[in-house]
Amino acid sequence: MPDARELEESTVTEPVPDNEFDEVVGIVADGVVGAAGGLVGTAMMTVVLATGESFGVFSRDSFAVLTTLVGLEGVFPPVTFGYLLFLAGGMVTWPLLFASLKGYLPGESDPVSGAAFGATLWTGFVFAFYSGFSGLTLVGYLLVTLVAHLVYGAGLGLVFQYFTTRPDTLV
Repeated sequence: MPDARELEESTVTEPVPDNEFDEVVGIVADGVVGAAGGLVGTAMMTVVLATGESFGVFSRDSFAVLTTLVGLEGVFPPVTFGYLLFLAGGMVTWPLLFASLKGYLPGESDPVSGAAFGATLWTGFVFAFYSGFSGLTLVGYLLVTLVAHLVYGAGLGLVFQYFTTRPDTLV
């Protein structure tokens, strides 16, 4: 029969190496940085889009399209819920894609790469949120939404750059 010392030694589990814990913490921290960058970029983009709406070249009603796409137009206020979906995409989906692609994007720094990323996103946005503009209003819509996406990408990149240059002790 084993004595207490042998039982104690046999039930001790191997400690988890510090590097595995550090990897998990790093992944979570990168996710938080991405969400923060997406929030900053989307907030900056919203200011540009609101300015465009004041000039009559953008309509916030176009966010209702997102509510319709998920089939919840009768459940939630369409514009508000559509904007929340837009915000969620700006904080989760696009930052993840940016983080995985930023090494391949043009630009010497993250804000410049982010602006290029935003310009790429604009090509889909401009069609998805188009609400029947024509003439000079269409030109204004194209310019305002392009500037909004450049600002989104630059804001996203600025946050990534800021947190990647911070000392390790802050994360």
